[in-house]
Amino acid sequence: MDTRSPIQRLAAAPNAAEAADTAREAVDRVRRHKVLRSQSARVTAESQLRGARASAALGSLSEAGTDWPLEEVRRRTDLGDEDGSGLLRGALRISGELGTLAPVWKRSPIQALSRMHLLAAAGHLDQDRVGRPSGPEAAVTLTTLANELRDPAAAEVPAVVVAAAVHAELLVNEPFGWGDGLLARAASRLILADRGLDPQSLAVVEAGHVDVGVEKYLDAARDYATGTEEGLATWLGLYAEAVELGARESLAVCEAIMRG
Repeated sequence: MDTRSPIQRLAAAPNAAEAADTAREAVDRVRRHKVLRSQSARVTAESQLRGARASAALGSLSEAGTDWPLEEVRRRTDLGDEDGSGLLRGALRISGELGTLAPVWKRSPIQALSRMHLLAAAGHLDQDRVGRPSGPEAAVTLTTLANELRDPAAAEVPAVVVAAAVHAELLVNEPFGWGDGLLARAASRLILADRGLDPQSLAVVEAGHVDVGVEKYLDAARDYATGTEEGLATWLGLYAEAVELGARESLAVCEAIMRG
């Protein structure tokens, strides 16, 4: 039986070094863009909006996503009760608080995840289910993950590997029972920022996953859940590709801002 933590297992994947290099090079290209000298907050805000829309489109292993056009998301002030509006509303609420969630995540990942679930599920689930793990086993999953993040050994693991591991664990185990995909993607964004890969949260990694393909994304999560070396490598490779594509989208945002 493999007793290594999810982070350490993924760090041992044969493509871990390549994934880390791919992600770092892609994000560094964005971070060098000259528009960030004066417009970094604007690029971050646009990344978070696009990320929320894409995150809602991705859904999770147990719930279908909802794909709203970006300009409609930008324009609408009330999503109403349309199909999938709850998931998109939750994604936008989380996105709007990522800045305040960052220090909470650093101090207590479980508290940050509970807050995210409260934001996502308020008005959608019964009050006694909001912000709480779905049961004792789910609570153990969250505690174990939080302990792994605090393990000094995790500090030596590349940020993209840590983010991919936490993302997959939340996506596969679904500890809150609803909206876990939203939480998984928001948590991975916070990790990329907290661990220095993307401190300004520029890359639209969620959109990168959509570009790769929703079914391919979900299939890769299922591959990860097998625990095999091949399954872990498949997930990590896809995650690194999504970071690369998400960085490319952020570059396009920078260029659009420059053009006015």
